[in-house]
Amino acid sequence: MWYDYGEEIHQFIRRKGIFFMNVIKRNGAEAEFNIEKIVTAITKANESVEEDIRMTARQIQRIAQSVELTCQKIGRAPSVEEIQDFVEKQIMAHGAYEIAKNYITYRYTRSLVRKSNTTDEKILSLIECCNEEAKQENSNKNPVVNSTQRDYMAGEVSRDITERILLPQDIVDAHREGIIHFHDSDYYAQHMHNCDLVNLEDMLENGTVITGTLIERPHSFSTACNIATQIIAQVASNQYGGQSISLTHLAPFVELSRQKIRKTVRAEFEEIGINATETQIEEVSEKRLREEINKGVQTIQYQVVTLLTTNGQAPFVTVFMYLNEARNEQEKADLALIIEEMLNQRYQGVKNESGVWVTPAFPKLIYVLEEDNITEDSKYWYLTKLAAKCTAKRMVPDYISEKKMKELKVDKNGNGQCYTCMGCRSFLTTYVDPETNKPKYYGRFNQGVVTINLPDVALSSGGNKEKFWQIFDERLELCHRALLCRHERLKGTLSDVAPILWQHGALARLKKGEKIDKLLFGGYSTISLGYAGLYECVKYMTGKSHTDPEATPFALEIMEKMNASCRKWKEEHNIDFSLYGTPLESTTYKFAKCLQRRFGVIKGITDKNYITNSYHVHVTEHINAFDKLKFEAQFQHLSPGGAISYVEVPDMQNNLDAVLEVMKFIYNNIIYAELNTKSDYCQVCGYDGQIDIIEDDGKLVWKCPNCGNTDQDKMNVARRTCGYIGTQYWNQGRTQEIKDRVLHL
Repeated sequence: MWYDYGEEIHQFIRRKGIFFMNVIKRNGAEAEFNIEKIVTAITKANESVEEDIRMTARQIQRIAQSVELTCQKIGRAPSVEEIQDFVEKQIMAHGAYEIAKNYITYRYTRSLVRKSNTTDEKILSLIECCNEEAKQENSNKNPVVNSTQRDYMAGEVSRDITERILLPQDIVDAHREGIIHFHDSDYYAQHMHNCDLVNLEDMLENGTVITGTLIERPHSFSTACNIATQIIAQVASNQYGGQSISLTHLAPFVELSRQKIRKTVRAEFEEIGINATETQIEEVSEKRLREEINKGVQTIQYQVVTLLTTNGQAPFVTVFMYLNEARNEQEKADLALIIEEMLNQRYQGVKNESGVWVTPAFPKLIYVLEEDNITEDSKYWYLTKLAAKCTAKRMVPDYISEKKMKELKVDKNGNGQCYTCMGCRSFLTTYVDPETNKPKYYGRFNQGVVTINLPDVALSSGGNKEKFWQIFDERLELCHRALLCRHERLKGTLSDVAPILWQHGALARLKKGEKIDKLLFGGYSTISLGYAGLYECVKYMTGKSHTDPEATPFALEIMEKMNASCRKWKEEHNIDFSLYGTPLESTTYKFAKCLQRRFGVIKGITDKNYITNSYHVHVTEHINAFDKLKFEAQFQHLSPGGAISYVEVPDMQNNLDAVLEVMKFIYNNIIYAELNTKSDYCQVCGYDGQIDIIEDDGKLVWKCPNCGNTDQDKMNVARRTCGYIGTQYWNQGRTQEIKDRVLHL
């Protein structure tokens, strides 16, 4: 009987043409909304009471229909818990209190059963590849691959332990509700840090140990490159964030190879009886040296792309290219040779499985704009032109302005500093080694990140400014305590947990059994207060975008407030708290869904499946590239723990002059910026133009405009998402954000 009514309801809905929506299940997977399940659940509760107080079939039908209409009105995929809340309210509204009580009791009992082991369903959904949230958590991880699944499975166990045992309940609750985001909670149970600047110079010059094997100082450039890739892989397997290396640390080995090759060439000439001149020996030697540089750089590029670390992806590594980092003119000239080769090879790309040249995600490249390369008459202008050509085709390198960075990053000795970020955007603060009184950056690291959801602060205040600042204080204190949890988790860590990091030079040269504690204090490492959604926060509180001159002061006031908190905490704990413009890859979707669930769909604030990264201008806002960079520069300066700005551009391969103009503007106006273009390839038909995002049955998918291919595994899509290049494995929120982007040039 009950099945018949369910079928009747189903037929009614089909006749009326009511929109079918998806439901977010408890394990993160999405399923089609099925009204029959509501009918079945209510029926079971109905049959559990005495017959004289049961509801009629018609009443059950009306309740199910009311719940469906409520779900449709919220304009997004509801969760199972929300649907159950709606059912409870409707049963109560019909006066069936005894049935409602039994329904609530059954629901509570099932909740207790689930809590007894919270990881089983998630792990099973990962194995079966039906957990949409986990599948699209990281755009550079293929969720079908065994190594990725193992990492995700281990992560679920770690996250479960973290949430049930290791973290205070109010922090766990705030994280689940999207009030804050406790980043990388799946790695928290282990004593692991976030990201770092690898001291490659120390490891190459003084030797290192890799998996128990002594690696001595290399005697050639190619060997140095090979060792560098082994170090990169080892470091990536012992931390969870990005890492950066500098090509400057490889430059001294060019001269070693030069001398070695010259000696060999001279011997070869003598052996065949030719009395060669020094010029002839030099010409042959330099040609062979170029070949070795080619092979060495190729080793770095291909090893990084093909290595698979323990977390199921290629190492997230950034390669820093800074001419003024060289110690002398010869070393700078050799560094220029390496940079030139790195740019040439990246411009070429790597071959996919079909043998077609495509854009790789890693390594990320950063090129420093400086006095020696920024004008047409400067010595290394040719490298800047090559960088522009590479950016137009492959989206890298990104650009750091030595001029602006030295203006704004001044150490305690009064000296401006220029250095790379750790991975995509996380920057260390300036630091002077107390023992040498010299600046130190390589070997330092970040302890972790906790992000505050700024739109949630605004919406929770209801637009009342006084209440806004009160709630803001409370949320900042919550972040403060969460960050201290991260710090305390690292305290007491023994160097033995990751010898490559703490004992063999990547970050330190500690003794076996020594704790890393001294590296956690005094500014040696940083810990980051992240923030997201400044645009939505300001828009809700003022009714205007933060680019509006009337709203900008409020946006800057928010930034100053967070920086003041970081300074206060730093003074209190002697830990270098620093404000960080959070990239929000998967979290943008989580925050957006949480805001919709808590506050409903509010036009211009919560009506999208993403919120804006850090301080960025909203992706739909029309603004030219130069105005955008100029506007965002003031906010970037107020994010000392890390930030990056970008401009969205069309295909610029035939307009390199415009690319160079943007680069010059970056040099004069902003510390760190990038140009976003597109680089796609369809493996089905060979199309190499832009692959589109279309809506298919309520879901955003990538589709080749030439042949209609929608199989993610048969295409190469490269987009910059969060300061680094990602592939087509994005969640729905990030995919919508990419779809909504407007051009700035």
